Amino acid sequence: MNTLSRRRFLKTISQFSVFSFFAPTILRASALNERIQVGFIGIGPMGRNNCRNFAAVSDLVALCDLDKRYGLTPALKDKQINVRKMDTYSDYRRILDRNDINLVGIATPDHWHIKIAVEALMAGKHVFCEKPLTLTVEEGTLIRNACKKYDRVFQVGTMQRSSKRFQTAVLIVRKGFLGQIKRVVCHIDGAPSSPPIPACPVPPTLDWNLWQGQAPVTEYIATEDILPNFGCPKNTRGHHEFRWFFDYAGGKFTDWGAHHVDIALWALQQDSQGQGAVKLNPVIAEHPIPLKDGMPTVKNRYQTASKFQINCTLPDGTVIEIVSHSPYKNGIFFEGTKGTMHVSRGQIKGDVFENDKVQESFTEEDYRSLYKGKKMENDNDMLAHKLNMIRCIKEGGLPVSDVYSHVQEINLCHTACIAARLGRELAWNPQTERFVNDEQANTFLAREQRKGFEIPRC
Repeated sequence: MNTLSRRRFLKTISQFSVFSFFAPTILRASALNERIQVGFIGIGPMGRNNCRNFAAVSDLVALCDLDKRYGLTPALKDKQINVRKMDTYSDYRRILDRNDINLVGIATPDHWHIKIAVEALMAGKHVFCEKPLTLTVEEGTLIRNACKKYDRVFQVGTMQRSSKRFQTAVLIVRKGFLGQIKRVVCHIDGAPSSPPIPACPVPPTLDWNLWQGQAPVTEYIATEDILPNFGCPKNTRGHHEFRWFFDYAGGKFTDWGAHHVDIALWALQQDSQGQGAVKLNPVIAEHPIPLKDGMPTVKNRYQTASKFQINCTLPDGTVIEIVSHSPYKNGIFFEGTKGTMHVSRGQIKGDVFENDKVQESFTEEDYRSLYKGKKMENDNDMLAHKLNMIRCIKEGGLPVSDVYSHVQEINLCHTACIAARLGRELAWNPQTERFVNDEQANTFLAREQRKGFEIPRC
């Protein structure tokens, strides 16, 4: 690997003035002297955001996407990504085959995450994977086993853990400034609905069979209208809109729930294996199409929940409400015996937070403890997230968004989604990761994988 000189490093990051580096810390990370070689798989809008970060702090040497028009072409035109000669592929296995690549990034649709991640670990790579990491509860078991066996650094893309604002909110809860927490509301918005979407020819740049992966084979559907800012059809089964179909995702439960439920459990220190909700009650559960026994009856319209309130009860009686609509808007509301607080990506609100003594009471060591002993090296959360991963590769230790805590929170999102689909209260055993006395609900914990697209078992 190339050694990066201080001059070349500063020249590189100067192209990214939007990021505010704490220079002394980062340049000590020239103890991060040897550059990490990165190959990135899935170069849609989220993948390109990640590639810009990795291009700033590592050697991004290869890109892979199934759709040249939607993924690779715009990435290669992006001057923040294309800062050096890169190889491009349509088959992700070509990246895994390369011995010079030691970190693989993944921002594919959700149903591809775990197959690629497990195979990357088997190939000896460190892995950065976008959220939600898993499609099912079973996939959480598969990825935990793979991480334990292959002992690589694995960072999940829940970058709110690298936000000083969310870390401060977590400390306010953990230090008891709100008293005993009785109720948490995770407002994650509802999924959209769609009209019937017509079948149409597959775009010539897209391998639709491969894109479907482990999911059942269906016809390609899309409208002619283009989704602003994403460059893909406004209504489709593919690209950005895949998240509204149960074959590929869990809708808002796993899309935004992966962020806000994560912060709630982190603050409550309920993100370790064996922790989580014991009861899930769907107070409201509305879907844009009819469901039968929790399964969609219509294939050519969006399917995931559009309006919901799932009350998730923890063993100590604390209730986490996962909601699509509330007075608190997108973010997390904490209600304790001493006060309340709302945190979002824009701000923290609450009498306790506005007390200067509270804000001044947190030390650098308090924040380091959340970061598992490491210092946050940048005030841009997405970039700080990548730097934390690189630090862990160089020095060892778990990154701030490790697989084990993420599986705990995304399992809560999966089980809340299942309760909404079945429309009834479910009891959950966090230790066995099974529903209690409900075999129908347990059938939703895993899915049959299409032949040829099975996830390796470690």
